[in-house]
Amino acid sequence: MPTKAKRYAEAGVDIEAADKLVTKIKKLAATTFRRGVLTEIGGFAGLFALNTDRYKNPVLVSSTDGVGTKIKVAVAAGKHRGIGVDLVAMCVNDIIVTGAAPMFFLDYLAFGKIDEKVALELIEGIASGCKEADCALIGGETAEMPGMYTGGEYDCVGFTVGVVDRDEIIDGSEIAVGDVILGLASNGLHSNGFSLVRRIVFEELKLSLDDIPEGLERPLAEELLRPTKIYVRQVLGLLKQGFRLKGLAHITGGGFYDNIPRVLPRGCKAVINKNSWTRPAIFNFLQEKGQIPEEEMFQTFNCGIGMVLIVSPEKLQDIKLILEGMKEKAFEIGYIEARKEDEPSVIIG
Repeated sequence: MPTKAKRYAEAGVDIEAADKLVTKIKKLAATTFRRGVLTEIGGFAGLFALNTDRYKNPVLVSSTDGVGTKIKVAVAAGKHRGIGVDLVAMCVNDIIVTGAAPMFFLDYLAFGKIDEKVALELIEGIASGCKEADCALIGGETAEMPGMYTGGEYDCVGFTVGVVDRDEIIDGSEIAVGDVILGLASNGLHSNGFSLVRRIVFEELKLSLDDIPEGLERPLAEELLRPTKIYVRQVLGLLKQGFRLKGLAHITGGGFYDNIPRVLPRGCKAVINKNSWTRPAIFNFLQEKGQIPEEEMFQTFNCGIGMVLIVSPEKLQDIKLILEGMKEKAFEIGYIEARKEDEPSVIIG
């Protein structure tokens, strides 16, 4: 056996501590395993066998994302589990819009100095998110990089792969004038706009994470760190019951104005009625205290709608009933109109 890497430890990297952490991560990751997983955590690579009996012409769909400066709020609050859920959500929500079912997930965690408690909280959140998305955590990397991060700071990145039959890919090409836009409720801010949120809340208003501002029902730490909602169960539930969803948009960074156009065919525009759902109080608070123009609100935040579904009007009531049975809040927030060449793709009024 090699001697302890004393000089490396003096430089700030503790290999023994990292090895002990991996042993604990293995147990958490194992709780997410599903059919297809061929390897345990700790190898050079994660192996996953595609179920070729289920798919006639399988297409792999991938996405990678991070959580952004919401991490700074988590570090200040000392609460990290929700960040792990965020990491999974930001990735799986992006691939589910194509109709793809997530298969596996990998994470990358980077610290200046590994804090086992923080790392395990993050992995617990990642495992929880993976189980909710029926997605196996099959690998990852936990890096210790002295001098790169200070004061307990860290960063994290997620990567997921899903699968969908080529004939079942949802790409927005079937969207037509007269289609209805359904909005699924968000869980608050999710993981976007936190550079602006932090500026308003902590720099301009000088509030603390323990404060409960007027109009809010919980301390800022709890409100700001609510994890991103995962929409895999809802979307796959509809698809498995035979409903053809014409288009989906994850309302993430860029809000309504940047995300909905990504699925609209040329010649179509989305007309959104902003009064068709009740905006969570945190958005009204930020808009009022930060003096944010209405248009910027819808380009920065989800404003209470985390996922958009575009469906045929004749399927609307059946889809709403299915979602209601899943205890999912769905709002009829708009419709598709013909778009002239010089018109915007999204109109909110």
